[in-house]
Amino acid sequence: MKKPLRIGMIGCGFMGRAHSNAYNRVGNFFDQAYVPQLTAVCSRNAAATQAFADAWGYQSIETDWRALIGRADIDAIDICVPNNLHREIAIAAAEAGKMVLCEKPLAIDAADGLAMCEAVERAGVANMVWYNYRRVPAVTLAKRLIEEGRLGRIFHYRANFLQDWTIAEDLPQGGTALWRLDSAAAGSGVTGDLLAHCIDTALWLNGPIRDVTAMTETFIKQRVHSHSGEVQPVTIDDACAFLCHFGNGSLGVFESTRYARGHKALYTLEINGESASIRWDLHDLHRLEYFDHSDEGRLRGWRSINVSDHGGEHPYMDKWWVPGLQIGYEHSFVHQVADFIEGLSTGQPAAPTFRDALQTQRVCDAVLGSAESGRWADVQPSEA
Repeated sequence: MKKPLRIGMIGCGFMGRAHSNAYNRVGNFFDQAYVPQLTAVCSRNAAATQAFADAWGYQSIETDWRALIGRADIDAIDICVPNNLHREIAIAAAEAGKMVLCEKPLAIDAADGLAMCEAVERAGVANMVWYNYRRVPAVTLAKRLIEEGRLGRIFHYRANFLQDWTIAEDLPQGGTALWRLDSAAAGSGVTGDLLAHCIDTALWLNGPIRDVTAMTETFIKQRVHSHSGEVQPVTIDDACAFLCHFGNGSLGVFESTRYARGHKALYTLEINGESASIRWDLHDLHRLEYFDHSDEGRLRGWRSINVSDHGGEHPYMDKWWVPGLQIGYEHSFVHQVADFIEGLSTGQPAAPTFRDALQTQRVCDAVLGSAESGRWADVQPSEA
């Protein structure tokens, strides 16, 4: 008999939809010991929450997250709310003995993230942070190639994440839709929102970052706040670029902005090694570009590996369609749910755990600190 994994979701915005879809789909494609059950969803607006519940199949709703955590029929709390609320909810859920899944970034800063780590570890509850790009099959393939030593010594890692949705000066800050522009809710701008994805993937693929030097810019200095209607200073970063040293001796270059006209979600990464190089582009997410210097000279060049071509030979693809048919962004969340459930069965926690994600938070803090001071900043090393 398969066991139910009774989900209590807090928040019903874009990420709530992505997670709910994953919970609904995972059992259709992955044969596992637990089956997610959409037990309850919570947000402050009862009518909107009920509409969300009806659309996605939740059995009930709550308008107070404390009431949701207190329910005996909930096994796991999924946190999909602004960053400044993560700490209080996660700690309360852990103390209630609930598993905790939390949207990225882990917290508003590393201090809050550490408190969350200590809470879930003290309670002994399963925990995970939704850095979903690790679960794109082409990115997972990149991880395997690196682990096999195919790239040899790594020299360079570069990544960017470009958007253009905040350029208009009349766009307000704050509120349900635009909390990412309000530092009180988000903590930071593109650093915690977009670069956090790049940093998490980099730490996973290339190991720890030792130190950083960064610059940030806020292009529009004032905006009307959605709650007060008053013009207030904008204190999030609209753009950020940083250099870093990795622990393995390689150099890193990272850039992110919401002011790159023509880009809605351009996330790319490239790694250059002594023997080979790899690169990946979210806009063509089912392909991994690969250059191997050991190829015969007259045939040497970049090759395009389509992870949908060979089904069972590429990560996760044996669970989906026949070779040649593609999958997309939403499938990365299905893979993350599947890995979380597998971790419950094997006792090997699915990464990134809170402790893993804390290191990404520490890099973000160092980046913001460096940008403020104008100096290189060390990254606090992991305790692990």
